[in-house]
Amino acid sequence: MAVLIDAINVKKKTLFELDNTPYSCLDWEVSTPTARGGQTLVRLKIRNLLTNAVFEKTFKAGEKFKEPDLQMVPASYLYSDGDGYHFLDQNSFETLTLSDEVIGDSMEVLVEGTLIEMMKYNGNPIGLQLPTFVELEVTETEPGMRGDSSSGSGTKPATLETGLQIKVPLFIKVGEKVKVSTETRTFSSRA
Repeated sequence: MAVLIDAINVKKKTLFELDNTPYSCLDWEVSTPTARGGQTLVRLKIRNLLTNAVFEKTFKAGEKFKEPDLQMVPASYLYSDGDGYHFLDQNSFETLTLSDEVIGDSMEVLVEGTLIEMMKYNGNPIGLQLPTFVELEVTETEPGMRGDSSSGSGTKPATLETGLQIKVPLFIKVGEKVKVSTETRTFSSRA
């Protein structure tokens, strides 16, 4: 039997199912009544995991949600072509093809062979969970000025192998690998 979650127990990052669709809670607020007989309400800011749409909805505290049939499976990025983006499920060794809508802007930080976690709902892939950091090669940047590296302050624009443009320290050169945060799309350190 499926586990039921009370609306009052939904907090940030809680996953639940509503109308046969998986959702993730982004924020929550409980409003308790001041008058007798009033109902406690829970206002949730939620993301539809199939469409990525975000909206707010209010529920009664006692409403119940099913726990969604979600699983995270390790996968590696293989390549992309006209059909979509191809990943290898590391458990079943099945090749899974995802569309632009599912991938979103993840390709800014993915190179062939990158290991990610793929979210599956009822056995079908619906999204990616990227690693916290990825290592990418700098393909284009201006040379640093002599003496720039001593101060340690200052940045310059750089283009990475995926086409992503970020700011890097002045001492970084073309051909070097840098560690990039997948959440903020910013330079973290040399790789």
